[in-house]
Amino acid sequence: MMPLSWRWPLQLRQALADGRFAVTAEVTPPRGADASRTLAAAAGLRGLVHAVNVTDGSRAVMRMSSLAVCRLLLEAGIEPVLQMTCRDRNRIALQADLLGAHALGIRNLLCLTGDPVRAGDQPAARAVNDLEAVRLLQLVGRLNGGEDPVQGDLPDGGTALFPGAAADPQSASWSGLRSRVRRKREAGARFLQTQMVMDAGCLRRFVEEITAPLGLPVLAGVFLLKSARNAQFINRVVPGACIPEALIERLAGAADPAAEGVAIAAEQVAAYRSIAQGVHLMAIKAEHRIPQILRLAGLGGVADGEVGAEQLGHGLLLR
Repeated sequence: MMPLSWRWPLQLRQALADGRFAVTAEVTPPRGADASRTLAAAAGLRGLVHAVNVTDGSRAVMRMSSLAVCRLLLEAGIEPVLQMTCRDRNRIALQADLLGAHALGIRNLLCLTGDPVRAGDQPAARAVNDLEAVRLLQLVGRLNGGEDPVQGDLPDGGTALFPGAAADPQSASWSGLRSRVRRKREAGARFLQTQMVMDAGCLRRFVEEITAPLGLPVLAGVFLLKSARNAQFINRVVPGACIPEALIERLAGAADPAAEGVAIAAEQVAAYRSIAQGVHLMAIKAEHRIPQILRLAGLGGVADGEVGAEQLGHGLLLR
């Protein structure tokens, strides 16, 4: 096992600090005790992304612990982003997992409230929601500052977690979105990862009017659509999803819907390069298609020909 004193070079944090275009992708933990498929999916992204995000109870269904998968990724030499939701843990459990993540060498963190239990396959489960995303970010800030959340200081100094938060640029309430993003920034968020974005104009407005004035880097969410039926299902069951009818019709009329979905995702990545400081790719059970999406979008690997700050256009506003 890798020694606990080992430290990851923090590619994501450094890319965002340097103003370079950052790329992350998402993997889903298994619904079982064997993580081999998840690890294989992440291995296929090595050298193409700065970090791999591991979901935490997404859509309120049972999955392996995100914390465990992140540690396995570290042992495989892949930088993880630990998702942490508040739905299933009280503050004592969240504190324990944050300290444990730091001890295991995990640094990147995405702080989330979590999907409602009623959205999942165990609606009778009891949600906790002792904290929500903003207060979780505040907790991370206290731990990073060496503060014991009850009283006094942590005996061995502060943690060094790099916290981010989520946002939906297509939110129906613009004033509410602006207020919540500001609160997350004030609570300590260092970057934002958005929900899937289907409208470049909406993303541009979000960056120019809300995040750029706060100096908050944005990773724009790009979701791989597999078919018209898949898109309709997502609109129906995923909170906040809003896939335009024009894209659904494009998928329905394609001779190869899967290939058309890859083309759509690549077009979005290419369009968002001049707007945000990065992209976050979501390709559920199709992570093997992410390299093709990046190639079609004109993005090389993180080690050979990353997009420089001079190429970011409006993304420069995010520094």
